[in-house]
Amino acid sequence: MREYKTISIDHISKLVHHQGKQLVGTFNDYHLHTAVQPIFSLAHKRVVGYEALVRVKAIKEKWVSPAELFNNRYTEVQSILLDRLCRFLHIHNFTSLEDDLNWLFLNVSPQTIINGKNYGGFFTELLEKTRFPSHRIVIEIVEYPIEDNDLLLETVDFYRKLGCLIAIDDFGAGHSNFDRIWKLNPDIVKLDRSMVVGATEDKKIRKVLGGIVSLLHQTGALVLVEGIESKEQTMIAMESGVDFVQGYFFARPTTELNKPLDNLPSFDNIFEDYKNNILVQETNSKSTYQHYYPKFEITINNLIKGKALDDACQDLLADDTVMRCYLLMTDGLQVGNTVLADSIFNKNDIRFKPLEDANSADWFRRHYLRKAVLHPEQLQVSEPYLSITGAHMCVTLSMMFSTPSGYRVLCCDLNVE
Repeated sequence: MREYKTISIDHISKLVHHQGKQLVGTFNDYHLHTAVQPIFSLAHKRVVGYEALVRVKAIKEKWVSPAELFNNRYTEVQSILLDRLCRFLHIHNFTSLEDDLNWLFLNVSPQTIINGKNYGGFFTELLEKTRFPSHRIVIEIVEYPIEDNDLLLETVDFYRKLGCLIAIDDFGAGHSNFDRIWKLNPDIVKLDRSMVVGATEDKKIRKVLGGIVSLLHQTGALVLVEGIESKEQTMIAMESGVDFVQGYFFARPTTELNKPLDNLPSFDNIFEDYKNNILVQETNSKSTYQHYYPKFEITINNLIKGKALDDACQDLLADDTVMRCYLLMTDGLQVGNTVLADSIFNKNDIRFKPLEDANSADWFRRHYLRKAVLHPEQLQVSEPYLSITGAHMCVTLSMMFSTPSGYRVLCCDLNVE
């Protein structure tokens, strides 16, 4: 049977020394320093936490990349020792900050999650000796392929019972998936920088990002996006509805733990720019879609007079952006066939032919129907969504009106691709 060596606080304390007010660790040929990077709440417009990071010097006092430290191949004992040494340093050094409120984010290595308990207790004793409140600690679980889910759940449960918050780190990169979110039920999810970079470069990703944030919120998690480096990325974070931000645009990591934060961007200016952007978008959107109102009126008057839909909606279909028109009952059932614009009819993707016939289809689940029923004779505009009848992105305009046969809802889909 394998024997394990206990890696205790007493053992780790022999690997640190004071340098000014800070503790510095020694591991192999490196000196380890604590750095912190602030985490900001957008709504509160202030710091609410700090992520603890390692900054590394070679023995000759030359700063080197942390990757040089962590990319070495270590034995299991060395990996556990390095992880515990880092957390020992971070908590001791963080207690020197003049901050008795905000969170400390601590990374826990996958090796510690898998094998840490074999090397004796550590973290509970560390909190007791430093008298650091567990409720101010956020344990970051890196998105890493840990096959033993029971062991992962056991580790998360240990920290949660201590009173710590749990965060999933690097979500959206590598091995991240929603299955782990469901199982671990984290308090905070940190979106990987690649997601905001992708949203900067691709409009589709930018539109989807808000949906991902909304889904994470529905699991009960707050959402933090890291790696924000520009004003544009800040606006994307604002649009997506994330709660917290972290990145060079706001503040860089620093080893000068008690130095006041300076050169911070103005949150008042950020919010002012965001509100102005939203106002412009809403004004443009309202102006754009009101353009269709007269054509809707003409179509509805034609329908009230008894004209068939394909004759009644010619003015609408003449618009280059309109793809199709269809008529619904107030319970969502489609009346008759969909009328296609020539541009769509001639270019319809034959691969989706099984979805073309929508006669008697039930669209009650669509928000554009319910909004129209709640607001009669007012033009309603949906959010962009994927149309099942053609597998492309569209916006639906809808309006409920009265006919001699009862209420009907006229709908038309606009191409937004």
